[in-house]
Amino acid sequence: MAGPKAAATSTQNPEVSAAFRKSILKTLFISLLLDLLSFTLILPLFPRLLDFYRSQPNNALLESIFAYLNAFKHSFHRPISSRFDVVLLGGAMGSLFSLLQAIASPVIGALSDRYGRRTALLWSMAGNIASVALWVSASTFPVFLASRVVGGLSEGNVQLAIAIATDVSTEKERGHTLALVGVAFSIAFTLGPMMGAYLSSKTMSLANPFMSTALFSLGLLVLETLFLWAKLPETRKTRTEAEKAAFKKVDPKGLGLLKFTHLFFLLIFSGMEFSLPFMTYDLFNYSSAQNGRVLGYIGLLASLLQGGFSRRAKAGVVAKIGLLSSATSFFLLAKTNSQGMLYLAATFLAVTSACVVTALNTLASLRVGEENRGREMGEFRSAGQIGRAIGPVLFCSLYWWAGRDTAYVVGGVGMSLVMAMAWKGLVEPVDELKKKA
Repeated sequence: MAGPKAAATSTQNPEVSAAFRKSILKTLFISLLLDLLSFTLILPLFPRLLDFYRSQPNNALLESIFAYLNAFKHSFHRPISSRFDVVLLGGAMGSLFSLLQAIASPVIGALSDRYGRRTALLWSMAGNIASVALWVSASTFPVFLASRVVGGLSEGNVQLAIAIATDVSTEKERGHTLALVGVAFSIAFTLGPMMGAYLSSKTMSLANPFMSTALFSLGLLVLETLFLWAKLPETRKTRTEAEKAAFKKVDPKGLGLLKFTHLFFLLIFSGMEFSLPFMTYDLFNYSSAQNGRVLGYIGLLASLLQGGFSRRAKAGVVAKIGLLSSATSFFLLAKTNSQGMLYLAATFLAVTSACVVTALNTLASLRVGEENRGREMGEFRSAGQIGRAIGPVLFCSLYWWAGRDTAYVVGGVGMSLVMAMAWKGLVEPVDELKKKA
């Protein structure tokens, strides 16, 4: 795919001009914002969307899925309201998406190492467009499910944006640079669901009542693809065989610890995220709108933190504060008996959201060499997606078997153990060398 003239860069080679770096980061931020807005439009629609497909006659695939989910529900010692059937189905589809991402991420990353970031990103966008085009035409559940499968296998914008940002930044600039990814996430997850809810009220087709939202999502992706084609140059430098040896993985042991931390952090944290609507319904009889306000508060506070503290502090410090805040939030949720305590816990969750994943991405990027950066960062992302795929099932099983107090205490203890085991490795490689000197 032809486009702007390629530019040679690397983290070890500080010859990238400030103007070029600024231009690349601006392009990445805009593209990420468009991509994540498109991704988050659908989030508030899942209950109504799945209810719509469930109401259709002769829906054998969906009926069989609900049969498995009901068997899962009935295995617990306390009843689970049928109100949550659609929530469980949405969680199952979310787990499927994460599992597909875990499979695809290393492949997409390796392809970007071989054929270039720009080429891999544009092909990934083509897959995303195909996914949403299927959603536009999804008048039946099998077509909608196919759209989610295609999307899970092709989504590579976030990991490739991280690889590109790493290509054009020095190690000193890395934390500040990758925090922009977190800012884009927070803005999109705050605005996207509200936009999706509004667009869903504009019915264009009775066969697919959510076509207006799907079309808007498709338009965002087409715009993003054209923008990337016009504005994004290649950032991965082509090297000779002799040069490649000098750019291999920097710290395999440290990277392995970070993958472990990423996997188990997201396993526990995603389980908590999925259980939160059940808890707020049990305690306060919250509606979807009230849950949306809690999530909006978390997103807004997280975006403010990512625009300030997370961009300026050292990545190791940011990760440690985020993990400590996460453990604190679990213990608070175990004892929550008022809405004030709920929002106090939500404050710590916002700190967690603003800090942990962004900081872990930064630390991981400092431990991989230029030559295999795409594949290694893809494997790092894959570890997190495995955690996201299995966390909701494990944590909600504990929640329903043992009760809310026990589940959140176990989650808090688990997060504390993850923090303790990873603590010494949550530092920049430069700081490690200083300690050894």
